[in-house]
Amino acid sequence: MEFKAYPLQFDPILKERIWGGTKLKSMFNKPITSNITGESWELSDVKGDVSVVSNGDYQGKSLTELLENFPDELLGTQVHERFGKQFPLLFKYLDAREDLSIQVHPNDELAKERHDSFGKTEMWYVMQADPNARIIVGFEHKSSPEQYLKSLEDQTILGLLHTVKAQKGDVFFLETGTVHAIGAGLVIAEIQQTSDITYRIYDFNRKDANGNTRELHVDLALDAINYDLTETQKEYTRHPNQSNGMVECPYFTTNFIPLDGEAEVHKDGASFTVYMCMEGTFEIHIGGEKYHYKTGDTLLVPAAIHALNLKGKAELLEIYIS
Repeated sequence: MEFKAYPLQFDPILKERIWGGTKLKSMFNKPITSNITGESWELSDVKGDVSVVSNGDYQGKSLTELLENFPDELLGTQVHERFGKQFPLLFKYLDAREDLSIQVHPNDELAKERHDSFGKTEMWYVMQADPNARIIVGFEHKSSPEQYLKSLEDQTILGLLHTVKAQKGDVFFLETGTVHAIGAGLVIAEIQQTSDITYRIYDFNRKDANGNTRELHVDLALDAINYDLTETQKEYTRHPNQSNGMVECPYFTTNFIPLDGEAEVHKDGASFTVYMCMEGTFEIHIGGEKYHYKTGDTLLVPAAIHALNLKGKAELLEIYIS
């Protein structure tokens, strides 16, 4: 069976969340049907939430099916060798109408032992920020398990944590173990390992529509937390029509491309590439074919495509595995 190589898009997997809103529709025209839609999973291989292709020859096919038949062509030779026939990253847009819970994600070792899952290293790009919107990332001062438990008992956990004012274009890289929370009034693009393991530490005593508080995972989080200080915010350059490095880690590399005209991209077949459009419109030219994209689109360029041209005026995130 021959692989038909073209940029793949997927049906968004929409998630209601107690903290969600309607900006995924107003900003990106996602087909939400609820006023508390918090997440659009753009590209997912999480069990039970596997993406389905929405365009071209493979429309209606699941990501799992394509990976089974064309792992090298889709993932790339190096990614296939490392991860098998599993897509190792999860891409989302989030709309935080209210504060998210304060939470932490376990590392690979802990996640494998407890949940037979990857850990959850992730990064955020702030697409839109209301005035005074904030993000919680890590501790204000070096902490300890004892201090953490006492602060939860006294309901003073917020006093231990480092809060940052967030603005459009800000980038945060969260290694596993970093206590964090996205604040109200933010729309975020999130890139993470394929994992849905979250330990919720504190949820502002919030109740759902049925008057129930959400489950907390205080004890599970205890040995997942990094109590040292962490540097999470990343600075990056914005040279036009080229890839500007943002985050490079064992799990993914993310670059920023301020497109204003044209950029040539050449790949070696080792990894897939994903583009997320943060703003504007652009086209991808491959051979004689042309594909059009707009703000809020996410597309997977299979590793079998070795050369392409980006054309337009847009701000793009470019993600692959080194």
